Amino acid sequence: MNDSGIGAVRGEMLFPSEQELEVFANKFASDLHLPLVIWLQGDLGAGKTSFARALIHALGYKGRVKSPTYGLLEQYQIASLQVLHMDLYRINDPGELEFLGLEDLLDDKTILLIEWPDKGGDWLPEPDFIFEFGYASEGRDLHWIARTKLARTIEFTT
Repeated sequence: MNDSGIGAVRGEMLFPSEQELEVFANKFASDLHLPLVIWLQGDLGAGKTSFARALIHALGYKGRVKSPTYGLLEQYQIASLQVLHMDLYRINDPGELEFLGLEDLLDDKTILLIEWPDKGGDWLPEPDFIFEFGYASEGRDLHWIARTKLARTIEFTT
């Protein structure tokens, strides 16, 4: 797990069921500060998209939240907040991100969720959080790193 943040804080949590992951997403959503960049790492099926979907719904989005695997980017407007959800699994060259105009989409009211950020190279902003999802003996686990001062102000509870 990449950890170049000065003063980074680490932690881990276990989610025996997807419902408990959703409860965590609801609590996490209630304490967010903007703007925020979260890198979502882990194997296929480890919980990255499930967490993103739960967080977007927890922030108040009522519609269908689909995986951005094929379109690379899904955008959700929720009141005065914007959520950008990226999935870079299918890109072959980080330069492909140039055409998304990501820097034009980011502002101080944006949460950016990026699945498979290791494929983005230098085209991605540095994360406030790195969430790494994995398989546990029962359910999924989450290892996290709060890399910025902003991220360290968010409470982590289940």
